Amino acid sequence: MRALLFSFMTATVLLSARHVAATIRSTPPDTLHNNLFTVGVGSGLIGGLYDGFFSYRELKKHGDFGLGAPDKLDGEIMIFRGRVYQTQHSGKTFQVDDHQLTPFSMINFFHPDITISVVKPLDKAGLFHLLDSVLTNINGMYAIHVSGKFSYIKTRAFPPVQQHQHTPLADMLSLQHFFEFKDAQGDLIGYRLPVFMDNTNISGYHFHFLSENKDAGGHIIDLKASHFTIEIDILDSYTIKVPANKDFEQFDFKQNRAEDIKSVERGGKH
Repeated sequence: MRALLFSFMTATVLLSARHVAATIRSTPPDTLHNNLFTVGVGSGLIGGLYDGFFSYRELKKHGDFGLGAPDKLDGEIMIFRGRVYQTQHSGKTFQVDDHQLTPFSMINFFHPDITISVVKPLDKAGLFHLLDSVLTNINGMYAIHVSGKFSYIKTRAFPPVQQHQHTPLADMLSLQHFFEFKDAQGDLIGYRLPVFMDNTNISGYHFHFLSENKDAGGHIIDLKASHFTIEIDILDSYTIKVPANKDFEQFDFKQNRAEDIKSVERGGKH
């Protein structure tokens, strides 16, 4: 009986009595549901490891929520409610065949521990500031789902490369394709990861957008919204699947790619 009561116990935290309310739900520990599974190495993708090696069929065994890059870097990947979507550099967005491969993706089984309702205007910086006020463990791992109507969304996607082409991603910023949407209903799929994961993943916030109709998406560059819901899943472990190929075996991980990562996340060197 005590365990049953504990599993349903809730606590309410008021971030702003007027604008924001957050509900924190206590859930029993579950290693599978609290694990972040990563395919590939983040700094490897930034440095040019674009060839896919892991199928989406296998990836979905490790989660139902996540993001990543498609084979040969043709756009962006969003994993939402157990389905994988790709936004190509043309803007075309579609559900991906399970047999396709990814060079880098992160995924988890999403079970929110915290829910926040927001009813005030925020841009991307404001959203991150709000999240920082809730996610006080600077070394914590969080999966974050934001749903609602966005008055403005700007996303991007890279064009495809040739097999075994290893031009660093930061050197291809001029090739990005940008997409802008107004009054767009949809979902942000993302994570906030700690600095100690910078080599294997990408620390800080990382979000991809998927429209409600599943016909638009991409990596988030900017946004504005005023009425939306945030769900946060607290993670406590992570697993990495590395490729078994010569390109990976010969890749130089000693090079400092911190500035490249920031440029790629922002969509430009500024």
